[in-house]
Amino acid sequence: MRYSIFGESHGPAIGVVLEGVPAGLALDMEAVRFDMARRAPGKNNLSTARREADEPRILSGVFEGKTTGTPLCAVIENTDTRSKDYTRTKDLARPGHADYAAQVRYGGFQDYRGGGHFSGRLTAPLVFAGAVAKQILAQKGVFVGAHISSVYGISDDALEDWDSLKAVQAKNFPVLDDEAGQEMQAAILEAKEELDSVGGAIECAVFGLPAGLGAPDFGQNAEGVFSQYLFAVPAVKAVGFGAGAAFSLMRGSEANDPLYVDEDGTVKTEQNCAGGINGGITNGMPVVFEVTMRPTPSIARKQFTIDMAKMENAELELHGRHDPCVVHRAVPVIEAAAALAACELMGI
Repeated sequence: MRYSIFGESHGPAIGVVLEGVPAGLALDMEAVRFDMARRAPGKNNLSTARREADEPRILSGVFEGKTTGTPLCAVIENTDTRSKDYTRTKDLARPGHADYAAQVRYGGFQDYRGGGHFSGRLTAPLVFAGAVAKQILAQKGVFVGAHISSVYGISDDALEDWDSLKAVQAKNFPVLDDEAGQEMQAAILEAKEELDSVGGAIECAVFGLPAGLGAPDFGQNAEGVFSQYLFAVPAVKAVGFGAGAAFSLMRGSEANDPLYVDEDGTVKTEQNCAGGINGGITNGMPVVFEVTMRPTPSIARKQFTIDMAKMENAELELHGRHDPCVVHRAVPVIEAAAALAACELMGI
């Protein structure tokens, strides 16, 4: 199953084309809307004030409530744009954004408003695609869930099972430990008051993937497949599987996952430091990874930059509506990317 996202942040609409969707899937649009609402902006003072309905309109690939097997195309209208916020600074490369890289890559013809095609707004159609992928995976007993694992150094509990992650999905601030969540929200609001932003991390797990998927080589390495989808999400700057960076603090006796055969004859491990993958191949345990999200680069503080039209040094003060932290809204986005990666590994 392949996807292609189109549109710009301040264009008339954004959308996605999904190819390879199996025919006959009874698409649950309420489940799709649920995931879309988890990502949507404008719900509280922790996110941008931009308000979008984010109601996907399906143009093709679904007939009488079921997928046809032909390309599935959905569009999401942009209704609350304020493009004038970006006119004054269109030649000033925003630090941390793709402005300069896009200027070089596209020769100045890119849409600069709101980040154009590089905006986090483009994660809305990704969530739609992921919601479809989740429904396909569920038919095969595979489930995807995530939670905020940290914000600005404040940590949540480590995930334990699918039930705990399923409960998190209904929360406005998706953490396992609500007390830690309160501390995280306070840190976000403090950064916002100081015209700044904070980053964090998201832990995600894919339950039910069978052993034997993937390969040790470049093309189908399981960790590589997941990483390719995850790094396509704006703001993701690092991915660690299982113990991740903590492996550098361990001995082999701590890092190795002892194996055993359970009462059903299934091979399992006593712990899951490997994150469900060995040698680029799934081992039957949950695939667990953590992504690191950078702080939102759009901040209202004065910053040094360049004027790309004059090719000289400049200063920048941003105005407009921006997230002081993207982590809480990115949880369903990471789930979507993981679901699409799991579909690829399973040959869907």
